[in-house]
Amino acid sequence: MGFFDKFKLGRLKEGLAKTRENIFGKIQKVLAGKTKIDDETIDDIEEILLSGDVGVATTQKIIDDIRKRVKSDGYDNPENLNQLLREEVIKIFGNTFSENENPFELSSSAKPHVVMIVGVNGVGKTTTIGKLAYNYKNLGKKVLIAAADTFRAAANEQLEIWAKRAGVEIIQQNHGADPASVTYDGLKSAIAQKADLLIIDTAGRLHTKVNLMEELKKIKRVLQKLDPSAPHDVYLVVDASTGQNAIQQAKHFTNAVGITGLILTKLDGTAKGGVVLAINQELNIPVKYVGVGEKIDDLQPFDRKAFVEALFEK
Repeated sequence: MGFFDKFKLGRLKEGLAKTRENIFGKIQKVLAGKTKIDDETIDDIEEILLSGDVGVATTQKIIDDIRKRVKSDGYDNPENLNQLLREEVIKIFGNTFSENENPFELSSSAKPHVVMIVGVNGVGKTTTIGKLAYNYKNLGKKVLIAAADTFRAAANEQLEIWAKRAGVEIIQQNHGADPASVTYDGLKSAIAQKADLLIIDTAGRLHTKVNLMEELKKIKRVLQKLDPSAPHDVYLVVDASTGQNAIQQAKHFTNAVGITGLILTKLDGTAKGGVVLAINQELNIPVKYVGVGEKIDDLQPFDRKAFVEALFEK
């Protein structure tokens, strides 16, 4: 099973229960009374995918490919649609990582490897940072967190709690301090301490969207004064329950700071997990991690095979 052991696959299945029932549970009900594959059956599947936040463009691609395969390969039994749909979903994800690859391996040789975490308020950035730090600490990495969300009074306190849980050091300044200054101090400390990883928390809301994006750009510029290659990754945290709105957020943040990966949170509490398909297909940004619970070890590396297996679990 590669990186995913039976426990983690089990947690993923639990986390996707609502999405599975909302999309593939409904599809099973449609297929149950059918004796052949006809246009009406495929139209019904299309409607279910659209209602499950798979997105118009992604749904269209899946349905068009299924129609072609049904026609060219002569599929007639509705039971074949399950396998066809499964294969098309796997194709949407493309190549994420192989089963033998460690998804927590840092993607550059830089030391420290700098990761900026961005996203709007309320998506779970703080808890995600704590969970990321915990995972890397468990792998024997020296991890620092820079608390650059200085606009929310409670942000530093929440981050402190999670840093303590993860057993890592946090670099912070007073409420209202310049976020770029905190970031600069964080990277300076990480370099001095020969840390393996620096995770930077950022604000999710300023007075206007323009101000927020300019602040994030400034943080990038300041990092590059100490390390021209930093940040080495920019992860956007999105709440799965926002469905298609997550795609709009990804577009805005990508234009501003260049997103290298997505972290999808609160997957266990929504029936809109189909948005994972839309994100992969429409944005070509890899989903790196998915959150399937509140516990510190409930942030899982995204494995397309495990994800598909969990989605199609009967």
